[in-house]
Amino acid sequence: MEKLKRSKVTHYVDKLAVPAEPGLTHAQLMLTNHDLKPVEPERRQWGPWNFVGFWVADSFNINTWMISSSMISGDNGISWWQSWLCVWIGYSIAGCFICLTGRIGAQYHISFPVICRSSFGIWGSLWPVFNRAAMACIWYGVQAWIGGNCVKLMLRAIWSSYNDIPNTFPGSTNTRDYVSFFLFWFGSLPAIWFPVHKIRHLFTVKAYFVPAAGVAFFIWAILKAHGIGPIVKQPGKATGSALGWAMVKGIMSSIANFATLIVNDPDFSRFAKKPKDALWSQLFTIPIGFAVTSFIGIIVSSSSAVIYGGTPVWNPLDLLDKFLDGANSGERFGVFIIAAAFTLAQLGTNIAANSISAGTDLTALLPRYINIRRGGYICATVGLVMCPWNLLSSSNNFTTYLSAYSVFLSSIAGVMICDYYVVRRGYLQIRDLYSARSSGPYYYTFGFSWRGYTAYICGILINIVGFVGAIGRKVPAGATYLYNLNFFCGFLVASGVYYLLCRFFPVPATSDVWMEIGDEIRNPSVAYGADDDIEGTSEGSPDRYGTKGDEESGIRERKIANI
Repeated sequence: MEKLKRSKVTHYVDKLAVPAEPGLTHAQLMLTNHDLKPVEPERRQWGPWNFVGFWVADSFNINTWMISSSMISGDNGISWWQSWLCVWIGYSIAGCFICLTGRIGAQYHISFPVICRSSFGIWGSLWPVFNRAAMACIWYGVQAWIGGNCVKLMLRAIWSSYNDIPNTFPGSTNTRDYVSFFLFWFGSLPAIWFPVHKIRHLFTVKAYFVPAAGVAFFIWAILKAHGIGPIVKQPGKATGSALGWAMVKGIMSSIANFATLIVNDPDFSRFAKKPKDALWSQLFTIPIGFAVTSFIGIIVSSSSAVIYGGTPVWNPLDLLDKFLDGANSGERFGVFIIAAAFTLAQLGTNIAANSISAGTDLTALLPRYINIRRGGYICATVGLVMCPWNLLSSSNNFTTYLSAYSVFLSSIAGVMICDYYVVRRGYLQIRDLYSARSSGPYYYTFGFSWRGYTAYICGILINIVGFVGAIGRKVPAGATYLYNLNFFCGFLVASGVYYLLCRFFPVPATSDVWMEIGDEIRNPSVAYGADDDIEGTSEGSPDRYGTKGDEESGIRERKIANI
């Protein structure tokens, strides 16, 4: 009887397993499935204009709006043009980081969890991946809560009585807000179902509709403020060193807004038709798109001080809520359309930055039973049961969370980028990234790279004291200044320590010359003993764990130059 019960349990457990390549060992089943393998040519459907549409769509979201407009609010607020300058600098730097990590995915067609294996180890990569997945799930809840506020505005624009629903929730939220949040959350579920290479169509629709609504909001706010003159003449409150550090914080907040996308851009760029399709389209679209959105947010937020007096309203949804007070039918319709556009904006942003990222990461944590689709629904469930409204209670809480978020991810990015560009010079052995054999070049010590973890911890430690100060504890002034540069400090320390450790304790599978061979990947089998579909990287090839011959290197470098 006990044996029968066990067989039934085994049967149902096997039913939950996702399809896998035949011939894989039990260890390999914990390292790969269809969503983790290199993307085959048939699914490489993202061209340069898909990436342009993706980033234009992603730039028009409330998160970006709030970061820029929060710079001009508070006692140390800066002027509108200073805020916009911070945005240009911050997002231009972020675009460079995006292209650095995105190049790896576009070249080898692998995702962030697989890339991490080369620097953190086959099993050691699970912690950075879990770190990213957990934060993506939390951020999903935050974005869904903001999306719920958009739904609330839409419903209030139709039925003004919706604002007066009796509250049955104790604590820091209420029934009306939670119902709106749930409606947005539930309406997002169908979008998680679609595969990544097809979800690009959502961003195309968003790229047309949402910017148009944002421009309409911009014009409406200027008209209510009786022209742009009174808006741009408002001076900033910060002066002297306070002004300088306020601008530094503004730049770092813009970069922190990209902390998640910097490490997981390979999750999208791996679907690029060619590596260059994910280069220039991202490098230019990111600063331009986000600067335009931020400019609209800055001017609209500044206009609120002219229209209503007092401190600028840094949240565009709060300003739209004010527009509804005493509004006529035409104005209510305008608020509904703009709120609907923001709802679509939040949906696209949540899918791109959180659902797909968390789904990909959770797939790597348990690939035998989780694929990107299942991981996306797990992410949505976590976002439902958390309390995201606590993170958005003020602009200070919001930016503090963003800074804390970048502390951990900057160290991961530092190790990843240094490993690929400096230590390995673009050379990865794809099949070994899916190998659990102790003789593999990425197995290191019991599957963990002590070099990667040492560098990662060092990148966190330099910011940890400053983070304690950011949450209200008294710390030395020097630690606070370092923390104001948290992403750079974490990135530079982590990458510098990793380089030095690899210099004195060399790692296998590196190249002495620049050698990217991702263009040769077709549809490789990762099963032990299977024939490779990666030209020139069979197990019998010379120098498998080391440098290739000069003649072969020259040929491959010329091929890379033509991509």
